[in-house]
Amino acid sequence: MAIAHKKSDRSAANNLLTCRARDSTMATHHLSTPLTISDVTRLRAGDLVYLRGTVMTVRDRACSRILGASDASEIPFDLENAVIYHCGPIVRGVAGSWEVIAAGPTTSSRLNSQTTAILDRFGVHAIIGKGGMSIADAMRDRCAYLAYTGGCAAVAADHISAVRGVHWIDLGMAEAVWVLEMRDFGPLIVGIDSHGRNLFDEVQRRAERRMLALV
Repeated sequence: MAIAHKKSDRSAANNLLTCRARDSTMATHHLSTPLTISDVTRLRAGDLVYLRGTVMTVRDRACSRILGASDASEIPFDLENAVIYHCGPIVRGVAGSWEVIAAGPTTSSRLNSQTTAILDRFGVHAIIGKGGMSIADAMRDRCAYLAYTGGCAAVAADHISAVRGVHWIDLGMAEAVWVLEMRDFGPLIVGIDSHGRNLFDEVQRRAERRMLALV
């Protein structure tokens, strides 16, 4: 079952790359965090992004704790202009610090409702994950979704230059919020831009049309 998921993730990424290749206007961006709204709004679906700077891992239980906070002062990290990564890294302690062994993306779709609420309350400007999300309207004018290929956890870890901190470790290694310093993390594909275009939906519609043509 796990192997099937990985193949599906890679197929989705290949489909996105195919979409990108068909449009010669697509661009490559080298961005540093924290992102500005200008950084976000100039991204177009299909563009490639390489990130440098701080990224925070956020999964289901961290999302729930963030949304359970009555005020931003109860959250020990700053989400304003942040990039969050749907990721449950494998981390080990080394000489009083942390080393990330693997940091592949987790499936983003199960976080649709929580992410919409986070975007409404905080100034998150980009989300990294795999598989896409169905919240393009909630992202409009303020956030972009950056897709990273599943099955490349070790490669992703190679782009982490340091672990700057960890919060809510009581949630467990995978669910804690890890503050990671990234070095040219990518290529990330802009799967959903801040202008409402969603490449995942486009790929799905194209596949459905082809299926109908076969029956």
